[in-house]
Amino acid sequence: MNWKLNMCGAKIYRPTDKMSDLICDNYTLLQVLSRFGVSLGFGDKTVEEVCRMNDVDCSTFLIVVNFLTEEGNFIQDHLNGLSVPALMEYLQRAHSYFLDFQLPSIRRKLLEALDSSTSNEVNLLIVRFFDDYVNEVRKHMGYENEKVFTYVRTLMNGEVPEGFNIGVFARHHDQVNARLTELKNIIIKYYPATGDNQLLNATLFDIFICEEDLDSHNKVEDYLFVPAVMELEKERRNEISR
Repeated sequence: MNWKLNMCGAKIYRPTDKMSDLICDNYTLLQVLSRFGVSLGFGDKTVEEVCRMNDVDCSTFLIVVNFLTEEGNFIQDHLNGLSVPALMEYLQRAHSYFLDFQLPSIRRKLLEALDSSTSNEVNLLIVRFFDDYVNEVRKHMGYENEKVFTYVRTLMNGEVPEGFNIGVFARHHDQVNARLTELKNIIIKYYPATGDNQLLNATLFDIFICEEDLDSHNKVEDYLFVPAVMELEKERRNEISR
């Protein structure tokens, strides 16, 4: 396989690597493919070839992939070559995935998994807890879609709006995973065990995966998107001051 190592021994993927190798090495990168709008069925084509076929910025794709797979050991300048429009489109697709697919799917499974022999009040409490969490996520991502991304598009058009900057977002970028962690712990520690728990366990597994996925998503926003927008802000201010 065509990859190199950084000083910490982690793989750094390159444009000449086969796209299929990335997925076989780490199946969670399937989500990255989807969020860049890349479909499966690319055979033995390289990352660069697949990105070109799908009109995806290859540099941005690899920056996200390497950032997520190296778990904080990414030693090169991770903003070098990053496209803000491409990353923003990636983040918007991620929002759509969470709100329109993953969270509704977990809710359906949760309703099916809750035991009808258990107190209806307990079941209602769990569902209400989950719904409150989803509302938090929807509010959080709605703010990013409507306020933050609109601001960044204005920057990309050469303007610097007054009254807001990406630092405001960064300082108040609250994590939305706390309530999901609470729900997970309530089910594990306190939900009455009755009969076959396979469906409930499968739902819990999905909650764990969602929790990890949201955490990775937040890290991309904090460590890639925010610094890249700060650089864009600096460029625009320098242009205006000339």
